[in-house]
Amino acid sequence: MQKILGRKPVLEALKSKSNIDQIYIQYGLHGAIIDQIIGLAKKNNIKISQVSPQKFNQISEDKNTQGIIALKSSFNYSGIDEILFHAEKSEFPLVLLLDSIQDPHNLGAIIRTAECAGVDGIFTTIKNSASVNQTVEKTSAGATNHIKIAKVNNLVQIIEILKQNGYWIVGSKLGESKNYSEIDYKVPIALVMGNEEKGIRHLVAEKCDFLAEIPMNGKIQSLNVSVATGVLLFEILRSRKS
Repeated sequence: MQKILGRKPVLEALKSKSNIDQIYIQYGLHGAIIDQIIGLAKKNNIKISQVSPQKFNQISEDKNTQGIIALKSSFNYSGIDEILFHAEKSEFPLVLLLDSIQDPHNLGAIIRTAECAGVDGIFTTIKNSASVNQTVEKTSAGATNHIKIAKVNNLVQIIEILKQNGYWIVGSKLGESKNYSEIDYKVPIALVMGNEEKGIRHLVAEKCDFLAEIPMNGKIQSLNVSVATGVLLFEILRSRKS
C-alpha cells in the first residue's frame, strides 16, 4: 500500500481516478481544497476518515502531510508500447529517458516539470533508479497521476526501439557536446538525462544522435539534474514554436 501525502497530490490523484482505497483527514481541517477532495472522494465511493490529531500522527509517522493522506495500491507503471502509442497523437512526440536518477526528490521534480512541458512519457531504469514512492508523489505535486512512466531493464534497448519509431535521441552531457540551442527539435525527440553525479553512461551516450550541453557563465559548471531537465525541455518547446 502506498501513501500519498499532501492536499495537492491527493487532489490530483482523485482527479486522475487513481485507485485510491481510503483517505484520512485530520479532524478540524477546512478549506476549498479539502471540500474538493471530500466531494470527489464521495463521488467515487472512496472511504473518508476524519481522525484526531493523535491518531493522524500515528498514520502519518510525523511526516509533512498538510493534514491529509490517501492510501492506494502501488504505483501502476505503463508499458513501453502504451507510451509509444500515446506519443503518436503528438505532432512532434517528446519522451524522456532517465539514466539512473537515484534521488526521489529529483525524480519527483523531473516528473512535475515533464508533465508541465507536455512530455508524452518517461522511461526510467529498474536498477540504480528511484521508484515512484510517496516522496516522489509529493514532490511531483500530483504529476505522477497525469503522465505515463515505464520502468525498463535496458535503456540502450529502448533507444534502439525509439530510433526504429523515428525518434532522434538527444543526450544531456557536459563536454564535447553541441550548444543545446543549436539542435533542431522539430522531430520526434527522446531526451536522455543522466545520474546526479556521473551523468549518462558511456554506452548510452554513444547511442545518442546528439549530445547537448547548457552553457554556464558561473564558476559552478553544473546544474541540478531536475533544473537541467527543465531548461532543456522548455528549450525544445520554445524552438518548436519558433
